[in-house]
Amino acid sequence: MQSSIQKTIDFVKETLAHAEAGHDWFHIERVFKTAQNINQKENGNELVVAFAALLHDIADPKFNNGDETLGPNMAAAFLQSISIDEEIINHVKLIIQNMSFKNSFDQSSFTSKEMQIVQDADRLDAIGAIGIARAFTYGGFKNRVLYDPAIQPQQHLDKESYKNTTAPTINHFYEKLLLLKDMMNTEAGKAIAEERHEFMELYLTHFYREWEGN
Repeated sequence: MQSSIQKTIDFVKETLAHAEAGHDWFHIERVFKTAQNINQKENGNELVVAFAALLHDIADPKFNNGDETLGPNMAAAFLQSISIDEEIINHVKLIIQNMSFKNSFDQSSFTSKEMQIVQDADRLDAIGAIGIARAFTYGGFKNRVLYDPAIQPQQHLDKESYKNTTAPTINHFYEKLLLLKDMMNTEAGKAIAEERHEFMELYLTHFYREWEGN
């Protein structure tokens, strides 16, 4: 097991060597560690959780012309190359296909304990102190303004609306980040999310105060 995990880590590090800072190896490593911590309480399949956490952003559609098939297919091809059981590969592929926030707009019929664990770990990395840093890193990458009081947050009702937004980064808090606390699956994930959510609310209070010059 350790050999296959290390090979996966090496593959991900190499593939994401030049990735945007919010979706690089360090993001993967944090999600991997958090997923392992949650799994200690949830008792999911250890290999499925590990592979899904490590490979979930191997080809994020945001950086690959919106292609949602590339990541799952790359993950599956790699796992086949290191002779992982097909049942595990198919499970990992389904997790990667279904776990992202944008896919929450779809009515997916797939879920599993392992997907819930990895999904919580990934969503936890999108909130709290690191989540704030990642939001502004991506906003800068996309050349978005920090905040514009004239542009109100939207309630996105479908995947395309969410994917195509060009709103200021602060709007992203209301359109995604502040929603994640109530979307956690596991008890461990919910507990961690509470603290991180509170930190984001405190941050926004300070942001608006400083915006007004106070």
